[in-house]
Amino acid sequence: MEIKNQIAVVTGVSKGIGLEVVKILLEKEVTVAGWGRNAPDFSHENFHFFTCDVSKEEAVEKAYSETTTKLGSDIRILINNAGFGIAGPTESFSSEDWRAMFDTNVHGIFYVTKRFIPAMKAADEGHILNVASIAGLNGVNQFAGYVGTKHAVRGISHSLYMELRDFGIKVSTIYPGSVQTNFFDDIPAIEASENMMRPQDVALTMVQTLETHPNYFVADVECRPLRPRGKKKA
Repeated sequence: MEIKNQIAVVTGVSKGIGLEVVKILLEKEVTVAGWGRNAPDFSHENFHFFTCDVSKEEAVEKAYSETTTKLGSDIRILINNAGFGIAGPTESFSSEDWRAMFDTNVHGIFYVTKRFIPAMKAADEGHILNVASIAGLNGVNQFAGYVGTKHAVRGISHSLYMELRDFGIKVSTIYPGSVQTNFFDDIPAIEASENMMRPQDVALTMVQTLETHPNYFVADVECRPLRPRGKKKA
């Protein structure tokens, strides 16, 4: 799909992968509506920030209304990037934190995506890219809730692409391994390191997925750091 001069909506743009995706899209001459709870320390004439907590449907509706009023409703690129994870043993895990992860990582995708499908159908073209995680493909010790949300993202994405492919709409999912972002700030015993992937590399892969031929569809992209434990000594 030719993305130049298109309009894209990206959620979770305050930092990390989301912000790097925004920067690459702008380089490709895409107009970007960035949704997030906090505005990034970034500005560009074609970047428009809208405050939005995707876990709350009323906030999504408000951001959608503000976005389409300012940029129009012909939006053919949607990147559902907003999400977070909390670790801990299940028997002592906070029910509030469990619900919060599902509200953002799962329900948020539903609240956001349903609003953009009609315009994509009308255009007979569109691309929805959902950010999952390696945790959406396997289990992770003491991450039962987060893993559950990312398995849900995978199932939602696969069902959506079957539902929408005949309308010219692609639904892709990316499953990054460990990335040098703020994701690990609140997770004990794990710190971001140079052995993890760079967020800009994950973002570039996401944009390359958007740029595929209209009849070429990438359903899933799994990416991992090559040397997650660093260079092996001989």
